[in-house]
Amino acid sequence: MQTIRRDLTELCEAGLLDRVHGGAVLPSGVTNIGYEERRRTAAGAKEVIARAAAALIPPGASVFLNIGTTTEAVARVLRDTANLMVVTNNMNVAQILSGHPSAEVMVTGGRLRRADNGLVGERATATINQFKADFAILGCSAVDLEGDLLDFDPEEVRVTKAFLSKARSAILVADDSKLERNAPVKIASLTGFDRWITNAPPPEALQDLCAESETEITIAG
Repeated sequence: MQTIRRDLTELCEAGLLDRVHGGAVLPSGVTNIGYEERRRTAAGAKEVIARAAAALIPPGASVFLNIGTTTEAVARVLRDTANLMVVTNNMNVAQILSGHPSAEVMVTGGRLRRADNGLVGERATATINQFKADFAILGCSAVDLEGDLLDFDPEEVRVTKAFLSKARSAILVADDSKLERNAPVKIASLTGFDRWITNAPPPEALQDLCAESETEITIAG
């Protein structure tokens, strides 16, 4: 019995189960899984997506990167691209790029969300509104079959919308596991993006939607 309790505790701490009276249940679609668990999920797919995204960014470009483990993977690859300006509300991205010899890294400010080192709130959106970037490389928690991008925190969603509205070109980086997840807050539609970089062909309905809106789909790897 102690072993079962210990296993349940470990699964709950990893974000794979939610503790309830008398046991545990699968997590609902209204709370996100833990950040370290997200880092481990589809890690290989995120790396190939990141390389494909970074290949689109020329030296001297300005780039928005939002909160997320996929955008962190993109930041790691962008360390090889010269003379970038990067604006981010992701403290992990700022740390990754801190050693870049020719990148100017701007951190939005805002309220620190300690669970993932993200910055949210009015100060973050106000900072973003001062810029117009060449590219926004954005992640999300889920993509539904109607083509809506979803997340969990309304404050985070407001920041992501600000990035999207101030970019000349918008790139979604989302692996196929995002099609299996759900979240309660809508960010935008796929139709608002110029390109979706993923690791496997999406369902036909989403391919048709992207074709109609001229959103390019790039299958990385």
